[in-house]
Amino acid sequence: QVQLVESGGGLVQAGGSLRLSCAASGRVFISYTMGWFRQAPGKEREFVAAFKRIGSLTYYADSVKGRFTIARDNAKNTVYLQMNSLKSEDTAVYYCAANFSPGFSGTYDGERYEYWGQGTQVTVSS
Repeated sequence: QVQLVESGGGLVQAGGSLRLSCAASGRVFISYTMGWFRQAPGKEREFVAAFKRIGSLTYYADSVKGRFTIARDNAKNTVYLQMNSLKSEDTAVYYCAANFSPGFSGTYDGERYEYWGQGTQVTVSS
């Protein structure tokens, strides 16, 4: 079994920064895709960013490109989401998700991730 634990959410003013962390424990395999998704009140869950360990590939939603950066610490099995220039529309619960299949092709599709964290609230005040 795999556990994902997010941390780092909070309240920040528009233009500020936050860093989210997602620590994976349990049966963590070397080949993984870890993604961040978010869900705002009354809206559907949406893809934010993902990191694919094979090839060290990164993926971003258009709405966060240039502002958010996903990075990982392999030794700690932890993925980070550095969020800069935050906007009020970034307010949401942010979820970490993981899939450990080498051939995983559902990077942008939350339904295809196997494991999820409990979520962390990010609130950006304008």
